[in-house]
Amino acid sequence: MNLSGELVLAAILVIPALGAGVLALVADDRKGAWLNVFISFLTFCCALALLLERPASGPFLIVDDLNAVFVIISTLVAFTTSVFSASYIAHELDTGHLTHAFLRFYHAMYQMLMFGMNLALLSNNIGLMWVAVELATLTTVVMVGIYRTPAALEAAWKYFLLGSVGIALALFGTILVYLAARAVVGEGLDAMAWDVLVANASGFDPAFLNLAFVFLLLGYGTKVGLVPLHAWLPDAHAEGPTPISAVLSGLLLNVALFAVLRFKSIMSANPAALAPGPLMVTLGLASVVFAALMLYRRQDIKRLFAYSSIEHMGIITFAFGMGGPLANFAGLLHMALHSLTKSAIFFCVGHIAQVKGTQRMADIRGLTVSHPTLGWSLGLGVLAIAGLPPMGLFMTEFLIITSTFARAPVLAIVLGVSLLIGLGALLLRLNGLAFGDPDGRSNPSKASYLPIGMHLALVFAAGIWLPPALVAWFQYVAALLS
Repeated sequence: MNLSGELVLAAILVIPALGAGVLALVADDRKGAWLNVFISFLTFCCALALLLERPASGPFLIVDDLNAVFVIISTLVAFTTSVFSASYIAHELDTGHLTHAFLRFYHAMYQMLMFGMNLALLSNNIGLMWVAVELATLTTVVMVGIYRTPAALEAAWKYFLLGSVGIALALFGTILVYLAARAVVGEGLDAMAWDVLVANASGFDPAFLNLAFVFLLLGYGTKVGLVPLHAWLPDAHAEGPTPISAVLSGLLLNVALFAVLRFKSIMSANPAALAPGPLMVTLGLASVVFAALMLYRRQDIKRLFAYSSIEHMGIITFAFGMGGPLANFAGLLHMALHSLTKSAIFFCVGHIAQVKGTQRMADIRGLTVSHPTLGWSLGLGVLAIAGLPPMGLFMTEFLIITSTFARAPVLAIVLGVSLLIGLGALLLRLNGLAFGDPDGRSNPSKASYLPIGMHLALVFAAGIWLPPALVAWFQYVAALLS
């Protein structure tokens, strides 16, 4: 038994779970904020240790090349978001938007959210993963409504209702997968373990698998924010604290898509089952087209980038639906870079809303003049998320379009035109936000620029050069998904 690997795996789950309890008891707001940062940093360090120590799989937890990618990305963004959150939440407390009691609750729920997402990623049991995703969802529901305004409560309630429908569909699909496995591997935990399911999937009843995947794609697709299951996402981003918007776009959407990929592997291992690719391509492309058009109609800056998240999750779902080593590689890399880019954008947006006192884009002008660092950081973030060179997302979008063009030229054209439409909307909005004469309204900025700079630097570097070891790792995972 690899004892050190087992300890690392346990630490990734135990640290945020215990941290949530400790933070609920910390009365000092400043100490609570930085303790939240420290706990997130410890969890990230443990996740990095998975590169050196791989624990053996058990009936409930597993570490493989696929989820190791997601765990490291998740804990990194969770750490940098906690750094941003420390300065952001301090301003919210000073302005009276949050009370001391709600601030303690916020920090405790932040770590509970990290625990839920890490557990979902590391689960080797389809039932345990469902419970973990539901825990993460309920945690974000209460955090979206933490401001207690009518709009925030409405957004939280909508998120809860639609999320509940989605998770119910996912539960039904999970039960069907168990029923399909039970006839081959017998009852008990083996019929719910990922490694056992993939190894024996070729013998499962394809009728059960086909019906199960439809429910699973719709259920977890609700969490991903795919059209037409996306209605909760813009409201949750607009009304909740901005750090939660960063976590939702950068992490929780990935966790839900990770669940879809796990079940896709089971489907792909059964030659008689329905091909999952066309369903994913359809939902992914519909999300890209819809979100690109809706970007032109947004008046709220957080809603704008919420629809951008829908667009990019559609791109990633489309890539994995097309399949093949190249498309899967581009999808994995796009997922990682989108997490870094979109969270950096929300870091900027959170501080911009604080210094301007509004989220309405019509009331935000000339940021490069009034707040140069925030303005130019937002500009770089928008150029990155729009897929312009030399940022890393340009490379991934180029790979997705070219690999699609070789197999389905019509789909590649539709995808490319949709991306250009979205590009136009983002550049149009950026021109008004960043340039021109400032409107004169401004509050002091307490922004922490370290996480913004770190994320954008990584995305910029990825567009120029990727370490060969990282490329080889992503290529290996992409081949597994194929």
